[in-house]
Amino acid sequence: MLRRVASRSSPMAVFQARLFCPMGPTDQTLRTIPYFHVTTRGFLDLHKMTSKEAIEKEKARLSDELSRGYFADISEMRKNGGKIAVANKILIPEVAAVKFPELEVNLTDCTTMKLPVVTGDKNPDASLMCLSFRASSQRMVESWSLPFLDKFSGDTNIQIYEVSFVDSWLLSLGPIKRSFIKIMKKSSKPHQHIVYAFGDHYYFRKQLHILNLLTGYVFLLDRVGRIRWQGFGTATDEELSNLLSCTSVLLDDK
Repeated sequence: MLRRVASRSSPMAVFQARLFCPMGPTDQTLRTIPYFHVTTRGFLDLHKMTSKEAIEKEKARLSDELSRGYFADISEMRKNGGKIAVANKILIPEVAAVKFPELEVNLTDCTTMKLPVVTGDKNPDASLMCLSFRASSQRMVESWSLPFLDKFSGDTNIQIYEVSFVDSWLLSLGPIKRSFIKIMKKSSKPHQHIVYAFGDHYYFRKQLHILNLLTGYVFLLDRVGRIRWQGFGTATDEELSNLLSCTSVLLDDK
């Protein structure tokens, strides 16, 4: 029941329902669509399993994925509402900060780019990365991104990237992916970029120690792409104040 409700609230689910049933989805239609029938945390690339080392790596990955599933995420959400940890109060020192892993994303005009942006003339002094793996976390990341945008809308040295992860194999297919992007939310604000990451994101999540896919994740990066602050779930007033203060420090230290 929880899975069905969550799927119907997802824009990706609605898109697939329209694709399979243009006259409007029914309960029977939803049960036959792959996205509704099977929920996965990623997909295995069998074509890469050409060596013993690759096979062992995929086995370890499968074991890791099976050790924590959808219902574990649901249970944790019930306990803490997505607040899996308290956000940083001050900036993480440069010597202790780690680089944000490289991620290829699709923009709403169907072009691609790699995040974080750390080269070129348009390299921002501060970037806010807002990550959503499921539709349930969209409002969580907006509790950070919207006040951040209001505060720094006049500053050309900051950028906001709202990244939605799409791990459905069907929506990752070229023609369907392009159609999907065209109907999704777009931003008219120059500092706000709504982007989509398609395909397998397992190793990306591993680098950031992301386990729960139902909550939101927010990272503040400096000019060279280091993670200087991070938050989770829905922003509290104190956490939001700390984020804005830390961003101001980064801009002053440029």
